[in-house]
Amino acid sequence: MQNFKKVFLAAAVTLAFSAGAMAETLKMGIEAAYPPFNNKDASGNVVGFDKDIGDALCAKMKVECTVVTSDWDGIIPALNAKKFDFLISSMSITEERKGAVDFTDPYYSNKLQFIAPEDKEFKTDKDSLKGKVIGAQRATLAGTFLEDNMPDVEVKLYDTQENAYLDLTSGRLDGILADKYVNYEWLKSAAGKAYEFKGDPVEESDKIGIAVRKGDPIREKLNAALKEIVADGTYKKINDKYFPFSIY
Repeated sequence: MQNFKKVFLAAAVTLAFSAGAMAETLKMGIEAAYPPFNNKDASGNVVGFDKDIGDALCAKMKVECTVVTSDWDGIIPALNAKKFDFLISSMSITEERKGAVDFTDPYYSNKLQFIAPEDKEFKTDKDSLKGKVIGAQRATLAGTFLEDNMPDVEVKLYDTQENAYLDLTSGRLDGILADKYVNYEWLKSAAGKAYEFKGDPVEESDKIGIAVRKGDPIREKLNAALKEIVADGTYKKINDKYFPFSIY
């Protein structure tokens, strides 16, 4: 009887441990203001490409995941303050950011391209843009590109991409530089119908990764899960839900 109790107790402990492991919950950080990659629906739920990819990765890692939203300006400090476990919010992998966080392999590739009113001439070389007012979201690759490469342009930076679009439609901006696929989505909207892409992309090597805290082993788990969803077609299904072309 005593041996039976020991075996029963050991089995119960093992079962409890397994249940606990399966019930592990991770928090993913998302800005939720950057459609179609991340935003909120009419019910206030976070939706978008980033959210769907995050959910697919969590399913492969066999963990439950919840979303924690954060303003873009403070999203890396929030990650490092352990407000969430990984950050999947269309963040460009840059050398500066790699000083603060680790990144997974890229989960999509991005380009930067200008948009402006379709009925106005808008050349994208430095001389033609001299004196123009161009908008971008603050703390993004687009904003940094303008500040570093367009010294004679008046650069206006915004806390969200949506606020930049509002100033464009209000006539306070001559154009916007932003991620091509975010601009692509906005140009399809009612507000964006009078605008168009201008010139070729000015940056085509932008890689987007998932950020984790320095040294966190979750990075390798996310990388393994990313390879799985690409290999089994899950990634393509999510891609095709948002874009008629591949962004991987």
